[in-house]
Amino acid sequence: MQPQGPELEIVHLLRAVTVELGLHSGRFAQRNGMHPTDVRALIALMDASRADEEMTAGRLGAALGLNSAGTTALVDRLERAGHVRRVRGGTDRRRVVIEVDEKAVELGWSFFGPLIGSAVELLRGYDERERAAIRGFLQGVRTAAAEGE
Repeated sequence: MQPQGPELEIVHLLRAVTVELGLHSGRFAQRNGMHPTDVRALIALMDASRADEEMTAGRLGAALGLNSAGTTALVDRLERAGHVRRVRGGTDRRRVVIEVDEKAVELGWSFFGPLIGSAVELLRGYDERERAAIRGFLQGVRTAAAEGE
């Protein structure tokens, strides 16, 4: 039986937001001569950097659902475009990790910055308890989506 009730309106709204964000990301990719997977890769790399985690090509490929050949092609493409660089790992110099170049971060901020700023401003309208509820809901949906793999 399909769920019903006022909660479903929020689920449909989340779906609509997801579609709009995907379209927004697609416009960024198109304007910058990138494939949508390139954008997803840059996001994964920036998320890893924010978490102070090193991202190897293997880990990046797993995060994106790519095989080894596809991951190599992706990293090569991003490196040729000047968006990423391969460097030695900080904790294990034998490992090669992928880092986002600052120019790619600046390019992303120039496009996504206004949207991020709007979202932050909206969140400032909620108190900490409400933000905790929003955070919990989004984390729960993310976990549920990841478990569906």
